Amino acid sequence: MAENQRQIGCAVIGYGGMGGWHTRKIREVGGNLIGIYDIDPARLAVAEENGIHAYASREELLADPAIELVTIATPNDVHKEIAIAAMAAGKNVISEKPVAMDVGELEEMIAASIKYGKIFTVHQNRRWDEDYLTAKYMLDNNTLGEIHRIESRVQGSRGIPGDWRNQRVHGGGMLLDWGIHLLDQALMMTLPRKLVSVYGNLTNITNEDCDDGFYCTMKFDDGLTVMVEVTTNNFISLPRWYVLGQNGSATIDDWERNGKMVMVSDWENRDAVPVQAGAGLTKTMAPRTDDTIQTFPLHKVSADWGEYYKNMFAVLNGEGEQLITHDQQRRLMKLVAAIVESHETDKVVTLNI
Repeated sequence: MAENQRQIGCAVIGYGGMGGWHTRKIREVGGNLIGIYDIDPARLAVAEENGIHAYASREELLADPAIELVTIATPNDVHKEIAIAAMAAGKNVISEKPVAMDVGELEEMIAASIKYGKIFTVHQNRRWDEDYLTAKYMLDNNTLGEIHRIESRVQGSRGIPGDWRNQRVHGGGMLLDWGIHLLDQALMMTLPRKLVSVYGNLTNITNEDCDDGFYCTMKFDDGLTVMVEVTTNNFISLPRWYVLGQNGSATIDDWERNGKMVMVSDWENRDAVPVQAGAGLTKTMAPRTDDTIQTFPLHKVSADWGEYYKNMFAVLNGEGEQLITHDQQRRLMKLVAAIVESHETDKVVTLNI
């Protein structure tokens, strides 16, 4: 936080894993963490043990005039209710992702923001993921030549955690959990392109109540294709990112940005010796010889997650622009709805967003 900025009074509603993360991050970047509230008395006790004031009720927290910014880190189905109540009480609001259960709820939250004159935004923290920013750098700079396909995957093998995230009524499921992250990344990294169509499929392999994974293929107005996949029953993981360009390919294997780029060094040398391929021969799929390709390390981009709260404090001090906007969230939630529609109809859904 800049030296001339006043300290912002902050509170967190929901003191689970992400709620605890928010309390730590607020303090790290210079915010004044005033307290938390959680519906579970055990979590209130943990907060007090950690030296954090625990309010006895949500109403008590919202009535505290020292609190200017409220972060909501609760199950997804109560984001809207808490956000509107907080804005009505004169608080600015950060909602954990997904912002809401659907586009309609989002619009109600935006309307409340306008009505009460309060800042309302969403914690899309994975815009600061360094693997994402490394892939985005390739696209922005045509590192592989013109990029025509990007694949983004997160794969696990433990099913959905045994809490509210595996219950549809609370907004559980991988589309609204990890999907929101990867889809937001896809929409942001491809700007200013327009998304023109999507085909998606949800899976119920380990959980019947809500989706335990999904995949979708998005097409943009310049021909770029982005495939996003989330699985929770995968035991051999593919690279986190796979990027295909006119002059080469790249893999980003994991969140630590291990990977490589392989690029053509001699397009004129097209001759290939046929190789045995199963029960036949192939010249088309014969591997390139070492003298026609080069392998390069990734250009690794670094970031600081703390920039999110630093930006929010700057906005509240009248010194910055909100990074995560209402229109960005509208676009994201429309994409989520289109993926669900595509799954239910087994058809490509046309968009213009």
